[in-house]
Amino acid sequence: MASVTSRLRRRPSHDYMAMAVPAEHREQHFESAEVVRDIIIGLSDGLTVPFALAAGLSSLGNNRIVVYGGAAELVSGAISMGLGGYLAALSEIEHYKTEQMREYREVEECPQDEEEEIVEILEPYGLDRETIQPIIDKLKGDPDKFVDFMMRFELNLEMPDPRRSWISALTIGFSYFIGGLIPLLPYVFIDNAMHALYISIAVTSLTLLVFGYIKSRLVNPKSAVKGAFQTMLIGALAAGASYGIVYFLPSEHDA
Repeated sequence: MASVTSRLRRRPSHDYMAMAVPAEHREQHFESAEVVRDIIIGLSDGLTVPFALAAGLSSLGNNRIVVYGGAAELVSGAISMGLGGYLAALSEIEHYKTEQMREYREVEECPQDEEEEIVEILEPYGLDRETIQPIIDKLKGDPDKFVDFMMRFELNLEMPDPRRSWISALTIGFSYFIGGLIPLLPYVFIDNAMHALYISIAVTSLTLLVFGYIKSRLVNPKSAVKGAFQTMLIGALAAGASYGIVYFLPSEHDA
């Protein structure tokens, strides 16, 4: 009996150990949102615009026109989208710096007004002036921290990554090119423009469906299926409108 008791004392209880040591708390947050946003922008336009253009040109019945026109639009569109992303990111940095300079000036010239703004920011969280005052005094001792606080909580602005401009340009441009390549590939391998159109519709519709689902899962998982069909519907409407416009335009034979 004594030997059994000693063995029980020496043997650790796994259940007890699991309860005694708390599990490490890990917060799962969605990161790299800006890169994902750029990918979504590039792929959305890349899957829709070249698809609509190729569908419209298919009504002419000349496969070579579709390939040449689609390739030209694909390259020019990728460059245009990339430049647009670059300029947009650059403007965000310039906007932040402009507002930052204005905040430095306001902190220096009218500190009382800035202090009242801090109170207005924190009061809705149940903090009175007496509780907030030590925070104000601490911020007043460091103008850089003061300005940073006002940028974040008054203007809801954070300093963009300086590399953001060219990363955005490359991400959007490359995503556009990859997305636009999908609806054009059938025309490269199939000589008959209408047959290539049918395959392009099938392949692009499936791609839009999958892309819409993944995009919606990242943004709002509960409406992922709805988002998938919405994305596919938008692409189909754009392609149908483009095809109809070119088809009903007067041709040389009608003249």
